[in-house]
Amino acid sequence: MKQLYTSWGLALNREHVLEEYPRELLKRKSYINLNGYWDYAITRGQEQVEKFVSRILVPFSPESVLSGVSHQLKPEETLWYHRYLPELSGRNPLRRILLHFGAVDQSCEIIVNGRSVAKHTGGYLPFSVDITDYLHPSGWAQNRSADDRERPFASDGSEGDGADELIVKVRDYSDTSYHAKGKQRLRRGGMYYTAISGIWQTVWMEEVAQQHIDNIETIPDIGNGYVSILVESDSDLPVRVRIRRPIIAQDETAEIEEDTLLQGVIVGGMSNQWMHVRIPKMNLWTCEEPWLYFFDVAMGEDFVSSYFAMRTIRLGKDADGIPRIYLNNREIFLRGVLDQGYWPDGIYTAPSDGAMIFDLSEMRRFGFNCVRKHAKIEPDRWYYHCDRLGLLVWQDIVNGGEPYKDWFVTGAGTRLSWMHVPVSDQKEKLLSRENEAGRQEFRREIVMTAEILKEHPCIFAWTIFNEGWGQFETEKCTDLLRRTDPAHLIDSASGWFDQGCGDFRSVHYYHYTFHVKPEEDRAFVLSEFGGLPYRIPEHSMSDTVYGYGTKYRDREDFLAAFHALIDRMEACREEGLCAYIYTQWTDIEDEVNGIYTYDRKLRKVDVLLDPGYKSPDV
Repeated sequence: MKQLYTSWGLALNREHVLEEYPRELLKRKSYINLNGYWDYAITRGQEQVEKFVSRILVPFSPESVLSGVSHQLKPEETLWYHRYLPELSGRNPLRRILLHFGAVDQSCEIIVNGRSVAKHTGGYLPFSVDITDYLHPSGWAQNRSADDRERPFASDGSEGDGADELIVKVRDYSDTSYHAKGKQRLRRGGMYYTAISGIWQTVWMEEVAQQHIDNIETIPDIGNGYVSILVESDSDLPVRVRIRRPIIAQDETAEIEEDTLLQGVIVGGMSNQWMHVRIPKMNLWTCEEPWLYFFDVAMGEDFVSSYFAMRTIRLGKDADGIPRIYLNNREIFLRGVLDQGYWPDGIYTAPSDGAMIFDLSEMRRFGFNCVRKHAKIEPDRWYYHCDRLGLLVWQDIVNGGEPYKDWFVTGAGTRLSWMHVPVSDQKEKLLSRENEAGRQEFRREIVMTAEILKEHPCIFAWTIFNEGWGQFETEKCTDLLRRTDPAHLIDSASGWFDQGCGDFRSVHYYHYTFHVKPEEDRAFVLSEFGGLPYRIPEHSMSDTVYGYGTKYRDREDFLAAFHALIDRMEACREEGLCAYIYTQWTDIEDEVNGIYTYDRKLRKVDVLLDPGYKSPDV
C-alpha cells in the first residue's frame, strides 16, 4: 500500500506527543505524561530480551509509520517496551504513585524494577496500577549527576544508574484468538484492516493521596431538577462538592474561572454515599446547546475536577403510537455516521488532539448529530470532545470470537435478513463462539466498557453484537448490560440475527431492497447503510476499490447517488424510521466509501446536511 499522511502526522512534534490530560471526568493537577520515545525489542515466543537497541514513539503502535517502526507483530512474537521513569523529586512517602495505560493490545505484563506488578488482557480497555511499593526509596536521585537525572531512558542496555525501570511485555494474537479485535486482521483487505499491537493510547503517571478518589458517578434527574453524585473510594471520608455555572465549551480555549460557582451549590457528604444536589434553572444538554456543569471534589488531601450534563435519553411513542427516541423528553431524529477511527499514519491512534477535534467538529458541521463508534473504543478525550461539541455517541462493545466464517455472517446473513428468516444465536460454531473463556471475557468487557464510558453525556446507546460477529446468548448479554447501565439504550444485534430483545429493531441496508417496518415496542433504526465507493487515486492507499454497490468513477454520479440515498432516508422518518447511520466517515485502506478521504485532505461530498451549523475553529 502507498503510505499516506495526515497534516497532523506531518506536523507531529515528537518531543511533545498527545500531552493533553487524558481523562477529563477525573482530573487532577498531578500529571506526568510518559508519551515519547521508549526503547523496544521484539523476540520470538517467550524469549527474554537481552538488549534494547531501538526506539519507538509511544503511543503509536509498531505497525504505524508514526511509531518509527512499521513492523507487524505476529502472534508468535513478544513485544517489549522499556524506559526509566522520571524523577519524582520531593515525593511524599505517604502518597501513592499510579501508572495509567489508555490501552495496550492485547495482553501485557507491567514490570517495575524487575518485579512483576500486574497483568492485563483487553486491548481496548484502560487500566491503572499502583506502583508505589515497587519504586526505589525516595531520594535516590540525589546520588545521580545532573545529566543522568535528565535522561528519561537508556537505549544502550545500561541500568540507568538507580533510576526506576519500567518494562511492558506484550503479546497480541490478533484475529487468531477469541480476544476483542474489532476490524483488525493480520491479512488485511477489503472490509478488514491492518492489525495493530502494543501501546496505542497515552501512558501517564500521577501522585495521589493515600486515601484517594477512585471514581465519580453522576445521575441527572431532569424531571425533579437534581443530580445525584457518588464519590467512590476505598475509604469512607467526608467529601465536599462545588458545582460551577454551566457553560457551553465548544470553544475549548474558554477558561473555567473560579468565580463561576453556582451560588449555594456547595454540598458536603461522605464518599461511597449518594449526594442529591438540586440544580436551579437547569440548562439541558442538547446537540445544539451542549451545556456542561463542571464541578470540583475535595476528599481529605485529594482534589479532583469533573463534569456532568443534565439530560436524559429514552424510548417513547409519538402521536401515531410509533416508538421514537427522545432526548430530554423531546423526539429527536438521529442523523449519524459510522466512524471506525482509523488514521493512515497512526492507524488506531490519532496523530494529535486537534486531529480528533477536526473529525468531530466536521461531523457536526456536516449536519450529523450522532456518530456510531464502530468496533473500537477511543481515548477518553474523544468522548470529552463529543460531550462538549454536542455529538451523541452510539458505542459498540468491541467484537471478539474465533475467526469469522464470512460466508455465513456476511453472505448468508445479508440474504437471510432481507428474506426475514429468523436465525437462532445458539449456533456457536457458525457464529465463532465455541470457547467458553472467550464468552466469559466478552461478558466482562460488556460490563467494563459500560462502566468506563457511561458517565459521558454523549453516550446514548450501545451495540452489543454487529452482524453476528461472535454473537451468543443475546438476551442474557442484553440483560447484563441493562443492569450495568439502565440509563442508555441498547442495540442488541445490529444488522441481522435479531433475537427480539433490546430497544431497537436494527437493520443494515447495502443490498436488495429496504422497507421500514415499525414494531410495537422497539424503535426501528437503520444502523448502517450507504457505503458508496468512490476512489480518488492521489488520496488512496490502495489500488483496490472496496465498497458496497456501484463503484463510482465520476464524481457527479457519486454525488447524485449519495444525495438520492440521503433524501430517501429523510423521507423514511414519516414511515417510522428513528435513526440512520451512514457508512462511513473516511476511507480506510481498500475501503473507499468515506465522506472524507483517508488522509482527511478532501471531503468528497460538497453539500452539507446542515449548512447553518458553525463548527469551532480548530
